[in-house]
Amino acid sequence: MTQEDEALDSLVRKRIRALRVAQGWSLEELATRANLSQSSLSRIENGQRRLALDQLVTLARALDTTLDQLVENAADDVVISPMIDAAHGLMRWPVKADPGMSVMRQRMTEPPPDNPARMRAHPGREWLVVLSGAAVLMLGHRRFRIETNQAAEFPTMLPHAIGAEGGPCEIMGIFDRDARRGHQRDTGKPGECDDAKGPCEQ
Repeated sequence: MTQEDEALDSLVRKRIRALRVAQGWSLEELATRANLSQSSLSRIENGQRRLALDQLVTLARALDTTLDQLVENAADDVVISPMIDAAHGLMRWPVKADPGMSVMRQRMTEPPPDNPARMRAHPGREWLVVLSGAAVLMLGHRRFRIETNQAAEFPTMLPHAIGAEGGPCEIMGIFDRDARRGHQRDTGKPGECDDAKGPCEQ
């Protein structure tokens, strides 16, 4: 077994014990749920018994998790550097919990379009927080002013656009998989959602 394999083996054993303790279960309770003997479970947690795949699957189910999550090596890439798009003043951070999600920070200087025909709608949800200044969120015919430290969340099936009000503003947005896809369609038209420009902006 390589050093990396040993580290993962140890991590899985610690994770089993930590999940059991978090549920408030004794060795006996988890062993019963996983159809194992208490001594077998104790040896698994203490590294005195080989980790068998069938037992890991059973333990994952008993602990209300998945095998992938149980054996995932999350020790790598804890700190994530942003991808910088200097041309558009954007910074993006991928969200590992869902490869389709992303976090984006953007500075805006222009207001959103007033014409609903220049807004976009697509499946998904977006969440954003204003880091500085004030932003305006247009949802159909409704207009919302979002101040510094205020947040907004909305379904992107509503026609929407966002921009600055009364000077530059900086926002950070989180896009789910569907909203991210909607932003990847580059229309090149001002005021419409477009991945190169980030959230709906003018």
